[in-house]
Amino acid sequence: MPMTKERRPRIRTLRGWAIAVLNDAGAIRECEEHGWMQDRADRHARERAFDVARQNPPDGVPPEAAAAAMEEVLDGIGDTCPECPSRD
Repeated sequence: MPMTKERRPRIRTLRGWAIAVLNDAGAIRECEEHGWMQDRADRHARERAFDVARQNPPDGVPPEAAAAAMEEVLDGIGDTCPECPSRD
């Protein structure tokens, strides 16, 4: 019986690549209920993600541009989901 390997979808944009790297490193997570990205504020996870960006950027992208794309993603997300009720 042939086994099939689950394939990850191909990343089409630099922003999509940056989100995938940050998510894989544990620097961000997705709200399970609403799908919003949330910053986990984990300094070590961020460092791992930026190391990946500098050492293994997408084809044709300079390491500095890859790191800048990740910084841009992090600047655009918060640490809470805007749709989840606040826990005051």
